[in-house]
Amino acid sequence: MDGEPADRQRAVSAAIRRFPQFELPIHRLMDRSEGFQDMCEELAEAELALSRIDKVPPALRESRRAEWQELVDRLVGEIGAVLHADATRKSRVIPWPPR
Repeated sequence: MDGEPADRQRAVSAAIRRFPQFELPIHRLMDRSEGFQDMCEELAEAELALSRIDKVPPALRESRRAEWQELVDRLVGEIGAVLHADATRKSRVIPWPPR
């Protein structure tokens, strides 16, 4: 449990780096959705692995780089889709009282 806040912070930071315009929704969704939190944590882990690719043996490096980059790209797409769906749902809320 000790590592949990640091993991969460890395996950939040990874998502905000990719989607700075959605900083508040990212924080809200992290609290509300375990699935969203998992995606952000996976993104942070994949980015970290990609940043350490030079430590992978040369024979495996390019295939691993491609795998990690593909995972990063897929997660960015999924996180973006959740954020855009959340924003669309929020924009359909009718303020009360109507103006």
